[in-house]
Amino acid sequence: MSREIIATEKAPQAIGTYSQAVKVGKTVYLSGQIALVPETMEVVEGGIEEQIHQVFKNLTAVCEAAGGSLQQIAKLNIFLIDLGNFATVNKIMAEYFEQPYPARAAVGVKELPKAVDVEMDGVLELD
Repeated sequence: MSREIIATEKAPQAIGTYSQAVKVGKTVYLSGQIALVPETMEVVEGGIEEQIHQVFKNLTAVCEAAGGSLQQIAKLNIFLIDLGNFATVNKIMAEYFEQPYPARAAVGVKELPKAVDVEMDGVLELD
């Protein structure tokens, strides 16, 4: 099966040896997104809430570039510097997703690129 590289200027450009997403058949593997503003490649100003919103905006852009939407994410992985922010993630996630929600994991990590507080990746299944 062939692979298609997904790229969009509406999400941060890849910093390193990876693609924003890779499509294999109807499955799209989304690389981790952090709270970078695509136009500046700088971390969004503000705290954890602003970072979470920016991550969802970035994921949305990549999903749309692949021909899908956030609603088609089958599995979402969330990496947090502080698991105390888990309730904030849940609250904001409810603004971007409708039921049925995707499968999800939330993992506490020591650090993330650019000293951000949150990173997310996932798997999108296209119709």
